[in-house]
Amino acid sequence: MYFFSTEVTSSKIYSDNPLYQRTRKAYELVLDKIQGNVLEIGCGEGYGVTMYHKKAKQLTLIDKSKYSTYHIKKKFPNATVFHKKTPPLSFISDNSFDIILLFQIIEHVKNDKLFIKEIKRVLKPGGTVFLTTPNAMKSIARNPWHYKEYTYNQISNLIKDVFNTYTIMGIEGNEKTDHYYTANEKTVKNILKLDLFNLQYKIPSFILKIPYEILNRYNRKKLFRKNNKLVKSINIKDYYLREYSDKTLDFFCKMQKTN
Repeated sequence: MYFFSTEVTSSKIYSDNPLYQRTRKAYELVLDKIQGNVLEIGCGEGYGVTMYHKKAKQLTLIDKSKYSTYHIKKKFPNATVFHKKTPPLSFISDNSFDIILLFQIIEHVKNDKLFIKEIKRVLKPGGTVFLTTPNAMKSIARNPWHYKEYTYNQISNLIKDVFNTYTIMGIEGNEKTDHYYTANEKTVKNILKLDLFNLQYKIPSFILKIPYEILNRYNRKKLFRKNNKLVKSINIKDYYLREYSDKTLDFFCKMQKTN
């Protein structure tokens, strides 16, 4: 799989730090909500699980990476771990979980409508789902790992077709993170100038993954070399939960099962 690719942000690679801290922010935001039976889909290397697992009565973790689930089982032996692609969630009973975490996962799901319906099915009445996904309006280039990226209206329409009760907020950064993402945008656009025929949108995603990975890793390392002090200094407190705006980096969605 892509356990240490640029798509799965690593806590072990310095040049990943701005995105690593951004993904950690979602976990920080839900720490005081974790209780009962908890499900997380797309747990990756498990740095988020480390933050909240002691608060869960029972923990179920699902990831499509065999490498991830192997290490997750060793790290959290008391958790129920599945190596599976979703949807469906046919191996899980109705009304099973109090809390479900879906952080940076739905953009990787081909059948997003079925996915959300299955999430509601396995959620207990009164339970809560927390979901994050990148704001499509902030994307600079095509990400071949993503089936779809969402605008505010698109993620809202997807959710409201299934859940009656939900809110959508935005995770955004400060001047420090803005400086990093502005530099990133500049270098990515310089790379894209080489794509004279706009091939990124014409070739199949499985072909694009290799050059995307090479260039993305090159770009992050370049940004780190140019300003390692900035890249290393960005931390979880540099990201904030706000009302959705044109500065939103990731949507932060909360859905509750009331019927």
